[in-house]
Amino acid sequence: METVLKVTASDDVEVQDNRFVPKVPKTLEETGINEVLLDDLIFKLLLNRGVLSGRRIAQEICLPFKILEKVLQDLKNQMLLGHRSTIGLNDFTYFLTEEGRKKAVVARNASAYIGAAPVPFNEYLESVERQSIAKESPNCDDLKRAFGDLILESSIIDTLGPALNSGRGVFLHGNPGNGKTSIAKRIYKCFREEIYIPKTLLIEGQLIKLFDPQCHEPTGLPDKKPINHDQRWIRIKRPAVIVGGEMDLSSVEINYNPSTKLCEAPMQLKANCGIFVVDDFGRQRIKPADLLNRWILPLEKRIDFLTLPNGIKVQVPFDELVIFCTNIDPKNLLDEAFLRRIPYKIRVHDPSPEQFKQIMTFLAPQYGVECDDAIITYILEKHFNGKRPMRCCHPRDILDQVVNAAAYQRTQPILTRELIDFACKSYFTAMESVQ
Repeated sequence: METVLKVTASDDVEVQDNRFVPKVPKTLEETGINEVLLDDLIFKLLLNRGVLSGRRIAQEICLPFKILEKVLQDLKNQMLLGHRSTIGLNDFTYFLTEEGRKKAVVARNASAYIGAAPVPFNEYLESVERQSIAKESPNCDDLKRAFGDLILESSIIDTLGPALNSGRGVFLHGNPGNGKTSIAKRIYKCFREEIYIPKTLLIEGQLIKLFDPQCHEPTGLPDKKPINHDQRWIRIKRPAVIVGGEMDLSSVEINYNPSTKLCEAPMQLKANCGIFVVDDFGRQRIKPADLLNRWILPLEKRIDFLTLPNGIKVQVPFDELVIFCTNIDPKNLLDEAFLRRIPYKIRVHDPSPEQFKQIMTFLAPQYGVECDDAIITYILEKHFNGKRPMRCCHPRDILDQVVNAAAYQRTQPILTRELIDFACKSYFTAMESVQ
């Protein structure tokens, strides 16, 4: 439950401002992929799209036209491609010949992947090392900026700071509704640098989709600078991958679709150089110990092992800050050996009456509601004050109820005692047995 609160190199790369930037390849050899793989990508693209210009093919495959130009000409000379008309600038519109179509079908049956040419695995390994989450060292100002819309105990900030600098593991635990998920979701904002990741990886002959719009937020280049990096890579904010109760052991393995022969990276690979949040830890479809058994080596050594569809096992980086959010006391979930591998444990406490007032005062204007100390005191004395524990989410949820009731009554939302009593009765009645 989210709560809104308030708190005052190698040859393959080049460095710009000491940052990793994938250099635009100038030759096919510099791409690190072979011509057969590239031919198959062209075949499948044309099988799917029909007729495309050479420059459009280059754009779809994310390689420079100068590289594709010779490849397309070779395929035309082999009578696998034809061209219909010139469109200027030494370009043509290409289509598959009958023989080319046969090769395209064979390529599609081997893998239905269509898109950016893959990045070789060794280049990805270097990029993770160069852009490691451990290379950023967020300070107090960075944390205050990231949590600028939350009210947090100073002890939480003081513990989070070293935890983020460690790049290791964090337990956020405490009663439900106190903002653990809100804290976890904002942690990635502590990191200033943006990174580059490949759209697709080539590992031991297998294509694995890495870029995921649900996990990765693309960013534009600063100051409208021209694009001058390898287009097989995409510039993103540091990843923030969040999983919940739906997580099982298959989530941390390569997802292979036998029908399409497509592979998708597991969640922890998508989280590299960022954060991986396991929300509601202890309520997954697998036992906590089973998940931690799977991650003993990654948490300890910062490496993981994945099995490809062809049976080959590969070592991959585990470069991320893992954050476990749970309503259950960690010592009731795991034994000492597991807890030792997650070095930082932070308890998020229930709010004090003063913090409750600060939250309500901060949120009320966002709801278009006026709020004073007298009405907050009434809420505390009438509906809390030993009757039930306070949670950080309660001010927000009470305001929601008041605003919704006012909308139904076609009146302005005002924090009257009557509306507050109505809101609290509706909100708390079903929870009395679980408080």
